[in-house]
Amino acid sequence: MIKEDKLLAAKIKELKKKRNAVILAHNYQLPEVQDIADFRGDSLELSRAAAKTSAEVIVFCGVYFMAETASILSPEKMVIMPDVSAGCPMANMMSAEELRKLKKEHPGAVTVGYVNTSAAVKAELDYCCTSTNAVTVVNFLKNEKEIIFVPDKYLADYVSKKTGRKLISWHGFCPTHVKILPEDLKREKKFHPLAKVMVHPECLPQVVALADAVLSTSQMAKFAREDPAKEFIVGTEAGLIYRLKQDNPGKEFYLASERAVCPNMKRTTQEKVLWALEELKEEVKVSREIRQKALLAIERMLKIV
Repeated sequence: MIKEDKLLAAKIKELKKKRNAVILAHNYQLPEVQDIADFRGDSLELSRAAAKTSAEVIVFCGVYFMAETASILSPEKMVIMPDVSAGCPMANMMSAEELRKLKKEHPGAVTVGYVNTSAAVKAELDYCCTSTNAVTVVNFLKNEKEIIFVPDKYLADYVSKKTGRKLISWHGFCPTHVKILPEDLKREKKFHPLAKVMVHPECLPQVVALADAVLSTSQMAKFAREDPAKEFIVGTEAGLIYRLKQDNPGKEFYLASERAVCPNMKRTTQEKVLWALEELKEEVKVSREIRQKALLAIERMLKIV
């Protein structure tokens, strides 16, 4: 870090203490933002960690649906975003109205939704899920005749193959993960033949088929730490590489594709974190009605896993 960055980090630390705040950074955030975070992880992991703290303010460095989830789990805390315009394209691919319409078309179906959805969509779900536990949640529903799985069609495809269940899926997808192509993995494998290939289940089915392990970001961090391999090809958003290298200094990590960068995840900077703490803006608040319904879907998931 240059001198100015150290000064900025010190100011943030001081203000964080004054505000009784906790800083959460998703695994895809810029290195400078990960460096000042109290917790790093995936979205639900972070929200649950924040709920357990005595902090009055949660500074969520991620995208909008993540801050909403934190608000759902910690309604008594103030949840602020350093850049409230950082949205998730996948979460925006399904509205609550569209989900209600889909449920009407399949009146007997149980509805499972990815955590990468808006609070309004979560309020329409029977069960929530994450990329870590989606297979477990669907397996739990083995006696249900029909299962709606939204919004990611590629995660739905992966879960369907792992569970043997035909799912009613939506047409959503992650624009960042679909940029990783089979030829990217083949190229990296050619350069690094001994490397283990780990990819995110939001990737294309052709990419998933080439992986040694299909994992969420938190699972990737665990896998890289525990697996004896010394080299890994990483098929997810570029930001995770920083954490993997920090946590495993004796191992090598190769990004599957330089195109796999989420512009919204890179909107947050240290300066914006400082301003958010100074002004306590922008607050993300979920209404009581939406929160109670959405919380039910999350709690049902947590009981299963």
